[in-house]
Amino acid sequence: MNPEALLGADVELPPGRLITAEGGDGRTLPLWSSDGPAPFGAWGRIRAAHARTGLWPLLLEPLRADDEEFRPWASGELYPEGMSRPSEHDPAALLAAWWEGCTSVDEEDDHLSADQRLAVTAPYGAVWPGLAAGRTVTEDPDALAADHADVLLSFGTEARLGLVEAGSGAEALAVAGWSGPANHASDTARIAAVVADWERRFGARVFAVGFDTLRLSVAAPPATLEEALPVAAEHFAFCPDNVWQGHSRDLRAYAERLVGADLWTFWWD
Repeated sequence: MNPEALLGADVELPPGRLITAEGGDGRTLPLWSSDGPAPFGAWGRIRAAHARTGLWPLLLEPLRADDEEFRPWASGELYPEGMSRPSEHDPAALLAAWWEGCTSVDEEDDHLSADQRLAVTAPYGAVWPGLAAGRTVTEDPDALAADHADVLLSFGTEARLGLVEAGSGAEALAVAGWSGPANHASDTARIAAVVADWERRFGARVFAVGFDTLRLSVAAPPATLEEALPVAAEHFAFCPDNVWQGHSRDLRAYAERLVGADLWTFWWD
């Protein structure tokens, strides 16, 4: 990958370098990263050039603000050769299987009783409700993502600019070999398959990713609590820590936070 040549003169890149993946033969270079903080406005300009360059921009966030190694990016903790392709997976089947795993009760090791565990996922309990209906996108998803990227940078974050040769933000997660959700899904392509489905159904865009965090802009979020509940169920199956360890300790409370929310964030413990 030669980012400077691909981007051309219309997009100026800051100093940076190609990152060698730790999980490879030493010749796998799945990601280009800037050496310092991402320039304001860069995400939107590079996304606008994607059709010509094939490069998807990501704001890369470190494990900690004071992380001198800038893990996992500068440290090369990336494993692209261990990933399948998102297109190989059925997002509906993945979510249903994850839901079953998260709602089942292990009587010996579970710290929650069956009633307590199923109360978290009320009104569905252990019954997978199926995929939420998609919504019509009336806002430009890429413009919204660029706005969110600039807002994140305006907070003074140390996020660096990353470039991945990929057809979409979802695909970029697997191509880069990101392993943030490894405790939930060892193959990031499975996570990417669901994100790709959200790109289609809700106008989602991947704009930032950290050691074990993911940020999506959402151009067509649920507009009512009724619409938000099945979306919340998908989020729980996709990233149960959002509910188990978040501010909302049950599905209904989490769904209330999704109504009209054009930013979805996830983190895996």
